[in-house]
Amino acid sequence: MPSCDLGRIVTKDGLTIYVLLCPELYDREGSPYGDERGIDWSDNDVRFARLGLAAADLACGLGDPQWRPDLLHLNDWPASLTPAYLAWRGLQVPSILTIHNLAYQGLFEPERMPRLGIPDTAFQIDGVEFYGKLSFLKAGIYYSSHITTVSSTYAREITTPQFGCGLDGLLRQRADQGRLNGILNGIDESWDPSTDPYLAKPFAPDNWRGKRSNADSVRKSFGLAVSRGPLFAVVSRLVHQKGVDLAIGAAETIVSEGGQVVVTGRGEARFERALQVLAQRHPGAVGVRIGFDEAEARRMYAGSDFLLMPSRFEPCGLSQMYAQRFGSLPIAHKTGGLADTIEDGVTGFLFKEMSLAGFMDAIKRGLDVFGSRRRFTAMQKAAMSRPPGWSHAASKYRDVYRQAIRAAAA
Repeated sequence: MPSCDLGRIVTKDGLTIYVLLCPELYDREGSPYGDERGIDWSDNDVRFARLGLAAADLACGLGDPQWRPDLLHLNDWPASLTPAYLAWRGLQVPSILTIHNLAYQGLFEPERMPRLGIPDTAFQIDGVEFYGKLSFLKAGIYYSSHITTVSSTYAREITTPQFGCGLDGLLRQRADQGRLNGILNGIDESWDPSTDPYLAKPFAPDNWRGKRSNADSVRKSFGLAVSRGPLFAVVSRLVHQKGVDLAIGAAETIVSEGGQVVVTGRGEARFERALQVLAQRHPGAVGVRIGFDEAEARRMYAGSDFLLMPSRFEPCGLSQMYAQRFGSLPIAHKTGGLADTIEDGVTGFLFKEMSLAGFMDAIKRGLDVFGSRRRFTAMQKAAMSRPPGWSHAASKYRDVYRQAIRAAAA
């Protein structure tokens, strides 16, 4: 693999950050994963293996002679070779792997292994082999000390064939060993409707006028008619996983019931086209913006009454928590982090059956509650009072760190 330099930065509050410097691998236009057209870089295996090897070198004391970590915390497949490199060196440095979405696994042809410094003996079921491919994520799951996911429900779901993406057997084994658990994400403190500078007007649970101002702003921005009916928002990647097809199917009924729908996001071309057609069919009632702007998204959360989130699976999800914080009730599939953050009939609405009928049942329950201002306001206040921060998650991660360090020292 190419050689690289290690940069060291110290922030104003004393946090040390190490930066991997290798222009031939990382100095490119586009995203961390692909070019400006969205096509993956052909050498992504080398790019992320180099990242993992650098992290392993740091853990061995080779990167900075003045410091070495007690533990490594890795995220997803791009960093998943790190504990493997340590194991192949015979070193016992505890490591935590957090999986945000099991569907992204980092699969490559096994012929790439020699260039990545992966020994031939590792290409087996108890190693990096996954149905004839080299899997970065499987390597992380197999060699790391402990695995976490971003919600308790998702941690259980990925041990089943339905959600396990072919790795459910290994994950069940880790769960049985007490080495897999879920820790729910939080959201940062900027998601506060009383201080958010992006909003048309701030508001709070005891003063709803600002929320109405945001609703007016959203309607105007999306070209919707003035209305006293419910406003539904979709803020999402427009992909199959997110259940966009169900949201499109539900829009007809929502409009017929006097509601309006606003959508922002980008994704699969078929969904982008279908949403644009939907907006053309219902001018004044459906507004669609292909793309994403954070300020506009925040105003959508603040101005909407409901957030549509019929994801087929959702490891954690943040949109439902943003919506709740801004007094918009999420209507969501009972899966993953959605099941862990939404109390049905209290802070939002959940449906179990992944179908348009199941989704519509939850929407109709929402419409019924919207018709009772007292009940609806009570639910909005309950949603806004959900603890949104990271303090609970931080304490859980601290416990996992201590467990891993103790196990390594035993």
